[in-house]
Amino acid sequence: MNVDPRVQASLLELASVDTELSQIAHRRRTLPEQTEFEKLEAERVSRRDAAVAVQMSMDDLDRDIKKLENEVDAVRQREDRDRKMLDSGTIAPKQMSELQHELASLERRQGLLEEELLEVMERREASQTDYNHAGAQVTQIEDELIDSGRRRDDAVADIDAAEQRATARRTELASGLPEDLLAIYEKQRALSGRGAALLQARRCGACRIELDRGEISRIAAAPADKLVRCSECNAILVRTKESGI
Repeated sequence: MNVDPRVQASLLELASVDTELSQIAHRRRTLPEQTEFEKLEAERVSRRDAAVAVQMSMDDLDRDIKKLENEVDAVRQREDRDRKMLDSGTIAPKQMSELQHELASLERRQGLLEEELLEVMERREASQTDYNHAGAQVTQIEDELIDSGRRRDDAVADIDAAEQRATARRTELASGLPEDLLAIYEKQRALSGRGAALLQARRCGACRIELDRGEISRIAAAPADKLVRCSECNAILVRTKESGI
């Protein structure tokens, strides 16, 4: 294929824009701000789970406290009933002895229940402190996540703007190329990632391999408007004064 050297030279700018677009796509895939956001999001989930776990523990302790308080009240009511019966003076001596024994047992039972209740209440107080701390940790990470999200969005907006500019420039360049030349370029770019490159100092700018003397002689003998390809990677080679031929 014969192509005007000036048209061939425009392939270099197209290739440069394509390289820029590839770099933009890579940055989008590996955006540090997105990685940071995802890390903070995972940390937020972890901290929320921790807060929920503490809340569930508090709920269990509240149920235990309620149960123990009910048991203490039941024992007190039984004690009050037995004392009223003793104070009435209307019970037989044998029944009085039984009531006195029962009261002693109830007092011991009440003491044990109250000790257990105090222990559970202390654990509940400690859990409340843990919950307050967990809540503060969640608030902190949510604030950090908001800031990180802003940074991520700003970075994405910059990428979008750069991509739009590069895409518009690519469209402009591609529209000025012959369709058959553009088809060759696109096919090669799809195969190797580089459709065209500068032949500089006898080295292919696409694969970076220095061509042997025979290949250089063949390229040097070709007319200026002759489309030449790299013998190693098959990219279109654009010849300039920097080519060393």
